[in-house]
Amino acid sequence: MVQVSLPLLKTQPVRIPPLENGDRLSRDEFEKRYAEGPDSRAELIEGIVYMAAALRFRSHGKPHSQLNGWLLVYQALMPGTELGDAPSVRLDLGNEPQPDLVLIWDTDRGGQTRISVDDYIEGAPEFIAEISASTVSIDLGAKKTAYERNGVQEYLVWRVLDQEIDWFCLEDDRYSLLQADSDGITRSRIFPGLWLDRSALLRGEMNRVLAVVRQGVAEIQK
Repeated sequence: MVQVSLPLLKTQPVRIPPLENGDRLSRDEFEKRYAEGPDSRAELIEGIVYMAAALRFRSHGKPHSQLNGWLLVYQALMPGTELGDAPSVRLDLGNEPQPDLVLIWDTDRGGQTRISVDDYIEGAPEFIAEISASTVSIDLGAKKTAYERNGVQEYLVWRVLDQEIDWFCLEDDRYSLLQADSDGITRSRIFPGLWLDRSALLRGEMNRVLAVVRQGVAEIQK
């Protein structure tokens, strides 16, 4: 009896499709596709993928660096805080945003986030800031809803084209606008000494912005 050898069938590797704007995915599927795709910024907001547009200088790069400078001075002066620039945040099963900036308390200071073994932030950062030009509808829409629901205590949105800064504070599980005091300074309720002269920031007067936050920290450390 003649035995006939059948050719071995080659199995094709499973192709992971790239992320596309508007994809509806679970967080696990989002992370798999993100890891396999090109090096571009993407977020999962309420189960929908948003791909970042080009980041321009005046509408994003410059205000981002100014806001980062303000927060960096505070973080350097305030023990127990950590600052992150555009980290991925595992907020819940349908949300993995990449906020422009996050400020968190260390866990031993009562912080509500943790860093996973694969180096992601898990949970809701105490403070999130977004630089918003072309993304205002998302930042003040679905993203704001997700942050509010998950317990992000304070949320700042710099609407660059509108020349406005909205600073929200969570009260009874709902966001309300944090108003400036009579001296024109807005003071965080979550981070003692985190003070901001919004008018000076909008004018680009960083000496004034940094002097005010230094003053805020000095006041609480007396």
